[in-house]
Amino acid sequence: MNLFDRLTLLAAGLVAIYLIVRFIQDYRDKDPNPAYNIYYIISFAVLLVSGLLLIGLGWSILGNPLVAVVATLIPLGLSMGLVAEFHQKYEKGYLIFCLIGLIIIIVTRFAQVGGLAVVVYAVVHSVAGLLIFFLPIFAIKSKKVPSTFIWVTVGGFLIGVGGIALAFLKAGVPILSAETILTILAPLLLLMALAYAWGFVKKIKAN
Repeated sequence: MNLFDRLTLLAAGLVAIYLIVRFIQDYRDKDPNPAYNIYYIISFAVLLVSGLLLIGLGWSILGNPLVAVVATLIPLGLSMGLVAEFHQKYEKGYLIFCLIGLIIIIVTRFAQVGGLAVVVYAVVHSVAGLLIFFLPIFAIKSKKVPSTFIWVTVGGFLIGVGGIALAFLKAGVPILSAETILTILAPLLLLMALAYAWGFVKKIKAN
């Protein structure tokens, strides 16, 4: 990992810290305190920690099975927050799905189960990714949030691109070379964080 990658990841971490602070403020300002902010905070706290680990240990850490487990918390936390905020009646059901999915990912990542680990990982991430992509669009169409919330969808698309590229690489059928993926990964994470920041902060200010 070169200096540019480390600085880019550091910038993404600073954006994550900013978002965490804004979510905490929004949580405290509302009565009752909205649970969805907790899910958002967890997601960006994991993003922050992941970025710091990458800065300290380099890209080689991506080969650790624990990284896949930790990385799953980012889309699960975001999608869980969106469901809790805009579709509360499905919150408990989706929370159960997230917990079961996370447990199965943990088991399959550390057990010798071959391609099953990739399938489970893809299913869980696909569901979370689709929710992150479409729920902001539905919220905008129903006029629950300002149109700038579409940037959350953009952030979901960017993290989806990076996740798919890494998943195929680990499965041994890369859609891009490992060098190309690692070259674009840090800028992709920064752009993703900035897109989320723009969408979420505009929504918080509008409320």
